[in-house]
Amino acid sequence: MIPLSVEEVRALAPGKLAVASGVERFTGVAADSRRVARGDLFVAVGRGADFLADAQTRGAGGTLVPEDAFAALAALGGAVREKSAARVVGITGSTGKTSTKDILAALCRPHARTVAAEASYNNEVGLPLTLCRIEPDTEVVVVEMAMRGLGQIAALAAAARPDVGVVTSIGPAHLELVGTVERVAEAKAELIDALPPGGTAVVPAGESLLEPYLRDDLEVVRFGQGGDVALRDFRPLSHGARVEVEVYGDALTLDFNFRSRHNAENALAALAAYRALGLSLAEAQRGALDVVLSRWREEEMELAAGGLLLNDCYNANPISMRAALVYLGERAGSRRRIAVLGHMAELGSDARAYHREIGQAAGRAGVDVLVAIGEPGRGYLEGAAAVPETHWAADVGEAIARLREVLQPGDCVLVKGSRAAGLEAVAEALTSVPA
Repeated sequence: MIPLSVEEVRALAPGKLAVASGVERFTGVAADSRRVARGDLFVAVGRGADFLADAQTRGAGGTLVPEDAFAALAALGGAVREKSAARVVGITGSTGKTSTKDILAALCRPHARTVAAEASYNNEVGLPLTLCRIEPDTEVVVVEMAMRGLGQIAALAAAARPDVGVVTSIGPAHLELVGTVERVAEAKAELIDALPPGGTAVVPAGESLLEPYLRDDLEVVRFGQGGDVALRDFRPLSHGARVEVEVYGDALTLDFNFRSRHNAENALAALAAYRALGLSLAEAQRGALDVVLSRWREEEMELAAGGLLLNDCYNANPISMRAALVYLGERAGSRRRIAVLGHMAELGSDARAYHREIGQAAGRAGVDVLVAIGEPGRGYLEGAAAVPETHWAADVGEAIARLREVLQPGDCVLVKGSRAAGLEAVAEALTSVPA
């Protein structure tokens, strides 16, 4: 981290600051005492005050119990970003933002000293912690921005001060909190509003809900069908996929180490941001085979007798659910297709209808067996008339038991649902038996 002096921290983050003997500046910031490195400032968030001694034992240069934890982290992260000449890319969207972040980071790393958000470090804690990893020689920073309501992306952007803003998609996510898809667009567009004159906004082609928020003083790059960066061809390979892209009329072919078409579409947004950073498209292949997707996203594990588990259980909304079911169909080949689906959270009053639509999508994807979990999951079954075999389970434990009854050697199994569903336990249960 670009160091912050003790006096800077005192001014930026009011609270109870304890400084180790001889320390004049802090060289990192941590909010988890287990991740403290020598010289770090440990900021107590939530129950963090219970772990001050642990942080000190691990070599913290100081500990801070702030008056306002979120404001303190934002101020510290913003101060580090203010000291840096790095270009910052902010990424938000209803779906695909974490994978787009992972792809962009891989593309950038061979060409520029890059800091990127870990996993889904995308909220009022995670984003400042990412900014606090900026070093004096950092050239590119890739941050992810999530929201649960209006004003939250604006607050994150105020700390990050992005030069490039990417909106991956607009769709029915967080409707329980913001009400309508139009309000989702309004919230995501706070990132566009935060861009400086001359900055670059990367948006989906044909997304009319974002058009009112695009400014004349920005470069606007549209990706997707009919856009400035568009997918020409997608071909699965043994090691991943070959993706042919058109960038402002010029053809570009890249081999990636992921296999899904929806990540090829995420790569379009990443390539648009990569180009906006001034990095060479001709050299993009150097990072394309080094994409490391965050945990529980497109993870593949072998099952018995040639079976395959597609573990995509980090989160879910109608857009990502449909994409995952299509991917199940593509990867299954001649295998039986089993979908284990937890509920989609925060969809508001239309939640049942959205779940029915996904049940219909499962039928179109050729799913042979559908296991729906939880009360909202009954909506999947209402729409799954075209699925030959369906089951309902009240919870994850019952779903595991039901799945063990229906699973056959050689099956291809998709596990997906909102984070609150805890479906990683299903994947763990399936892979605890040797393939």
